Amino acid sequence: MLALNVTYHCKPGKREEFYKAICDLGVRANTNSEKGNRKYDYYFDLQDPDVLLLVETWETPEDQQVHCETEIFAKLDALKNACCDNVVVERFTY
Repeated sequence: MLALNVTYHCKPGKREEFYKAICDLGVRANTNSEKGNRKYDYYFDLQDPDVLLLVETWETPEDQQVHCETEIFAKLDALKNACCDNVVVERFTY
């Protein structure tokens, strides 16, 4: 199993716009239907209004890599570039 904590440090005041764009794009619904996906959930940081946390879990690292090669992931990458200053990824295998 592979788990990732992806912390999006959004540009000031851009978190809501970023989250809405992710929802409009259907990132979560699409990813939940991908082979090997177990969890793909977003959480709002209550202390920092510019931080959004994504927690995702995959059956194998290879399943997650296939996800990174999808068209929707490329669109998400463009959104990150437009709305985020920094993205931190923590990987956990178990």
